[in-house]
Amino acid sequence: MASRGKATILDIARKAGVSKSTVSLVLQGSALIRPETALRVRKAIEEVGYVYNRGAANLRKAHSNVVGMVINDLTNPFFAELAVGMERVFQSAGIVPFIANTAESPVRQGEVLKSLMEQGVAGLIVSPAHGTSPDAFEHVRSAGIPVIFTMRRLSGSRIPVVVPDNPRGAFLATRHLIGKGHRRIAFLGGFPDMVVYHERVGGYREALAAHGIAADEALVIQGDTNRKGGMSAIDTALAFSPAPTAAMCFNDAVAFGAMTGLRKRGLEPGGNFAIVGFDDVAEAQHYMPALTSVAVDTAGLGERAAHTMLNMIRAGTTCAENHIGAISLIVRDSCGPDITEARRSA
Repeated sequence: MASRGKATILDIARKAGVSKSTVSLVLQGSALIRPETALRVRKAIEEVGYVYNRGAANLRKAHSNVVGMVINDLTNPFFAELAVGMERVFQSAGIVPFIANTAESPVRQGEVLKSLMEQGVAGLIVSPAHGTSPDAFEHVRSAGIPVIFTMRRLSGSRIPVVVPDNPRGAFLATRHLIGKGHRRIAFLGGFPDMVVYHERVGGYREALAAHGIAADEALVIQGDTNRKGGMSAIDTALAFSPAPTAAMCFNDAVAFGAMTGLRKRGLEPGGNFAIVGFDDVAEAQHYMPALTSVAVDTAGLGERAAHTMLNMIRAGTTCAENHIGAISLIVRDSCGPDITEARRSA
């Protein structure tokens, strides 16, 4: 059998027992082919792993001028900012970016990948949807199409990644809360099948351990990585007795949701409960109260991913070095005063 992604029309014709012209007509959706023959050809296409390139003109070039940017959640402002950084680099290089939102659906992600490959895409920059299998992109790489993961990586995958220093960021955020006098600190959002979740929870646990605080695993509360998930997670956290007094959130979207959830209970973020986010999206500094967050060079990571992709395309390779971006903690009002000092003066 031909290797996946490099099969030819002749391979399909041999597999289906038909002529090359018949295969071509099936690929074009012609009504001249009998249904049973078309079915046999489509089955052969699937079995040999053929990818139909509708952008046939691109076959006459070294590569096309389209790069797919496949994002798991474009409703999260962080990913919109990331995409702007990538687009800036691609525009100056004469590359046309095609942005697709998978809405955390591996099924939708698969459909997008199939369509982009059929269009002869030159490369793919992907933030994988939650639930993506580790080998979901191997057929893309085997077809010689460069792929880069940004913000999220898949366990065991060989695909290069451009990500922030997640463990260090979560460590700094949790240490800041400890420095404010908090000892019962929750971690809100994310799921155990996400590598980034383990990296950020790992940094959170490391900070607790470094200050002699026993981690309460019940306070590591899983949930969707959006505002709705943050609202649900804070409800779960506040149901414990004693309740936590602070939370390190998976990202800013979860933090915003948690702050909304606090207010629904008559609690004030930064006053009755301390909150830290991760990403430092533009909205963080304008929120009320302004959100303390782990700052990621969002545009810089996007630019780095785009430059790496351009180099891979020009070199005709699917390999590149991983990049771990620097982070910093931006302290604002959402953590409130030092509660130790507040207790002393009470």
